[in-house]
Amino acid sequence: MNKTIRRASVFCLLMVLALLVRATWVQAYEARALADDEHNRRNTIAQYAQPLGDIIVAGSPVTGSKETDGDDLRYKRTYTQGDLYAAVTGYSSQAYGATQLEGIYSDVLDGTDDRLKNPADMLTGERTDPGDVLTTIDPDVQKAAYEALGDDRGAAVAMDPESGRILGMVSSPSYDPSDISGTTDGDAWQKLLDDTSKPLVNRALRQPLPPGSTFKLVVASAALENGLYGSVDEPTDSPDPYTLPGTSTVLSNENPSAPCENATLRTALQYSCNNVFAKVAADLGQDKLKAMADAFGFDTEELDVPVRASQSVYPTGMDKAQTALTGIGQFEVTATPMQMAMVSAALANGGELASPHMVSKVTDSDGSTLQEFPDGDTERVVKASTAKQLRSAMVTVVDEGTGSNAKIDGAKVGGKTGTAQNGVDNSNTPYAWFTSYAKDDSTGKQVAVAVVVEDSGAARSEVSGNGLAAPIAQKMMKAALKG
Repeated sequence: MNKTIRRASVFCLLMVLALLVRATWVQAYEARALADDEHNRRNTIAQYAQPLGDIIVAGSPVTGSKETDGDDLRYKRTYTQGDLYAAVTGYSSQAYGATQLEGIYSDVLDGTDDRLKNPADMLTGERTDPGDVLTTIDPDVQKAAYEALGDDRGAAVAMDPESGRILGMVSSPSYDPSDISGTTDGDAWQKLLDDTSKPLVNRALRQPLPPGSTFKLVVASAALENGLYGSVDEPTDSPDPYTLPGTSTVLSNENPSAPCENATLRTALQYSCNNVFAKVAADLGQDKLKAMADAFGFDTEELDVPVRASQSVYPTGMDKAQTALTGIGQFEVTATPMQMAMVSAALANGGELASPHMVSKVTDSDGSTLQEFPDGDTERVVKASTAKQLRSAMVTVVDEGTGSNAKIDGAKVGGKTGTAQNGVDNSNTPYAWFTSYAKDDSTGKQVAVAVVVEDSGAARSEVSGNGLAAPIAQKMMKAALKG
């Protein structure tokens, strides 16, 4: 054979072999990566080729699917009362992806989860009927929170202290996920992005803010757990006025005539005495306070309910004056409403924190359980005696102190108000907080709630936890106890 021809033949053979190797590599190793690529439109076409499974609230779907007109994406997502449940469901959009429960359980809801497939489906690759996601949400609590927040910018969370079930979760302002579920909703999407009030942000889980005086419950817990004071009725060593350690800055109380000098922890919670809790924080030190905060759930990087909550933070590396300021929920302390609901829930549940969750189970199309989330998975936060004393002090706050707007006939209600500074030198409208628990006197049913109002449009002088946040919490607790 001609030498040139032989070389050309060998070269061609090597090229063919290279192509075969490359094809084998793509099929064997890169097929999944290519299939899962976000730019592979076949995935989106397949996802919306049939109706999606549903997210269920109290036995009824709050989602649906609607056939489109002539598009290669045959079905699109619809929502029942979308604004009401947006903080729970998130959105599923043909153009913008999926968030929250829609995103976490997208494989179940579109039928591609391997747990939905029988052996024959696994071999053929056939798409199976989609499954459903059953939530723990109580529609009455959800509606009460949504209507009570109204046009206020803020968020609210309610949970069952014993089981950890999230009964209500609302973020305001909200939005209707139906408006952005298709491929031609660019204007609606851009309007949401441009809105300075950030309706797409789930404030209940994803926006930590200074918790203000609601954090005093954590400080009081640390004082009792560490033996700084023996009971909530023991006088403290708390001068009034109190000067922050190492500074000339005098810390004032909102009510100058309140009996805050050397007040007991009960009285200090009742009147929200800054001097007491700043002094307690300075006396305990940041390490003990951080340990207590972390036991309640602060500084947890993976708090999944199952939507990932942003980390609530108790800072470190502080001097004594800064530590004192954390005692009143300021300096660099931040918390989500979910976190502050967990604080009240742990105290209501005898010092044990039940793992918060808003999904009870995931099922296939026949209702068989694929995944279940157990109730009552608890961790000890404080001693039962500490929790009992603080519940009593929280009741005093509602019955005789700053939380009077949370009272409910026929129920024992305990709470803590908070007004947190916002902006440099508190130049912006303060945040109004309220965290609480309620127990029905006749049934023993319980609920824990946290509410933050970021902006209600009220005059600065009218902003308070009792005035703005407590009435919202009261309506949520009343709805939960009635159910």
